[in-house]
Amino acid sequence: MNLRKIAIVLLILLLLPFTLKFKSQDFGRGQSLFTDVKANRVGDILTVLIYEDSRASNQVESKASKDQKASMSGGPGVGPLDFIPLFGVDAATKYNHNGKGEEVRNGQIRAKMSCTVVGVKDNGDLIIEGTRVIGISNDKETISLSGVVRQKDVSTDNTVESYLIADAEIHYTGKGNSQTTSRPGIVARLLNWLF
Repeated sequence: MNLRKIAIVLLILLLLPFTLKFKSQDFGRGQSLFTDVKANRVGDILTVLIYEDSRASNQVESKASKDQKASMSGGPGVGPLDFIPLFGVDAATKYNHNGKGEEVRNGQIRAKMSCTVVGVKDNGDLIIEGTRVIGISNDKETISLSGVVRQKDVSTDNTVESYLIADAEIHYTGKGNSQTTSRPGIVARLLNWLF
């Protein structure tokens, strides 16, 4: 009798994972109970941690100088035109140029967003795309991201850092009152374009 109860309990324990999968409508997809839940097929969602910090600087310096002198002297005229005296000319030119230019650019984005796997390459790499729109009052900020992620770069909590994304395109744009008021007016933009 004891052996029969043990056999029933073992049978229930063996069938329990399949029952849970059937209830969650994930039956037959082949995902083990012991593996991490990581994005690996089209339609899965992956969280991207965007930590982008870019800095660039460029310095240009040029120097040039040029000296030029010319002199000419003359005397009385020659031949049948001896009544026209020859005259002398002295000329000197000096040119100096000293130019310097410097350009510094800094950019920084910190965000966390979810992307959808839209394709899987033959080698298993995931093609991801995602957009996040944040609206505050009349302002709207949009972050869009696309790129390719290796499955081994996806951590156990289903996240990946943005610097591990190949062919990454990250766009951050904003529309609204704060963007409009921060732009210079039409006259100022015209003057900047002319000068």
